[in-house]
Amino acid sequence: MDYAIETAPLETVQCDCLIVGVYQDRQLCASASLINDSTQGLISKILNRGDISGKNGETVLINAVPDSAIERILLVGLGENKALSGKNYRKALLAAISSLKKKPIKSVVCSLAECEVSDADRSWKTRQIIEVFSDAAYQFTTCKSNKETDSKIEKISITSPVAELELAQTGLIQGKAIADGINLTKLLSDLPGNICTPTYLAEQALELGKQYLSLDISILEEADMEKLGMGALLSVSRGSRQPAKLIALSYQGGEKNSKPIVLIGKGLTFDAGGISLKQAPGMDEMKYDMCGGAAVLGTMLAAAQMQLPLNIIGLIPSSENMPDGDANKPGDILTSMSGKTIEVLNTDAEGRLLLCDTLTYAERYNPDVVIDLATLTGACLVALGRVPSGLLGNNDALCNDLLAASVTANDSLWRLPLWEEYQEQLKSNFADLANVGGKDAGTITAACFLSQFAENFHWAHLDIAGTAWRTGSNKGATGRPVPLLSQYLINRAYG
Repeated sequence: MDYAIETAPLETVQCDCLIVGVYQDRQLCASASLINDSTQGLISKILNRGDISGKNGETVLINAVPDSAIERILLVGLGENKALSGKNYRKALLAAISSLKKKPIKSVVCSLAECEVSDADRSWKTRQIIEVFSDAAYQFTTCKSNKETDSKIEKISITSPVAELELAQTGLIQGKAIADGINLTKLLSDLPGNICTPTYLAEQALELGKQYLSLDISILEEADMEKLGMGALLSVSRGSRQPAKLIALSYQGGEKNSKPIVLIGKGLTFDAGGISLKQAPGMDEMKYDMCGGAAVLGTMLAAAQMQLPLNIIGLIPSSENMPDGDANKPGDILTSMSGKTIEVLNTDAEGRLLLCDTLTYAERYNPDVVIDLATLTGACLVALGRVPSGLLGNNDALCNDLLAASVTANDSLWRLPLWEEYQEQLKSNFADLANVGGKDAGTITAACFLSQFAENFHWAHLDIAGTAWRTGSNKGATGRPVPLLSQYLINRAYG
């Protein structure tokens, strides 16, 4: 979809559908009141008829607007006539686009950025319209013979008074960039493992580098990783016919000598569990074990589009985890790039083996902070469900910055403790540490494992196992945590 800012008087606008807000008790937003006056009280008649009460998320589509260049009007309920919370604002936006995306509508004008939202300016509200509308309109058709999507919408114009045009334009730029990053993340994540291999992921990174001159791409092959001593990472790919790749993206938007922000995303394109084979039900969803890597690509795309004045490094260790005669075996002992030895007690705890060597590799960039993101533990889904991602880290300031960004982005986080007592569970009789810590506190012990390779820099870990994709009839990638990471980078750039 194409997005634009509309500053023309609303009564002069021509479109297939205008979106306006209504509150409870038949109260109208400013745009709804204006259009009501210019249509001889049409909206008031609908409200008086009781077709919509104004409850948040309710919608009514007026299919005929006499003597107007506006062909339809969508009334969207906003709840009580007071400042909305960010979540309720997004709920109203989602209801609006969900009502329209299966209709024969091509051009939409949305006036909902005029609504008062707590602690939000027009820039943020404009951005949310683009993010929510783009997310709802996304459909995966790449592997279908019929490429037609439900939504026919081609252009969405977001209204703004001239006095707030600069803020609206900022929201437009950020919203389009983040939406494009989310869509790339969702597309790569939804692709099946026979298409989206480590080599394919590397090729997509190279394509990004061609599109954006600010992105420099390099790919480490298995021979390169072997020279670096990445015994943990390379052990995971031994059971696969697909060669592992370590994908590195460098965005230079800040001062030359400014320390970079390093993002590391687990890129396991399919996880069968290795010798510790997973159960068959739901194993198809293990194509989503590369969502962290996909989100790093999406975030780097958003940063390049926004031209953020930062230096950012994206690292994506990518492999498959398959059962094979040469695959990792329980009881094997590996030597990581850091020199620490690891006893493999469960070959299905392979993501941390990819990440630990990549964390060590990240040291060469002299990072300001390092943030890794991974669909790492089913325990995180058990503990937190599918609402927040898990957050753990060794630096309070970094974790607090991420929590603040999560609130602004409506991409929730919940911090878990990283206490020394949990490190005891990783002790091994035969190596420096084991790759699992038993049944208790699986999310925390996984982060404890990673923390032993992040001792030389400020580091945070995002466990996105419960938030990176939806399951069931609505199965598909969410694109999270691209909104969170993008907001964190925006805050770092302009906060």
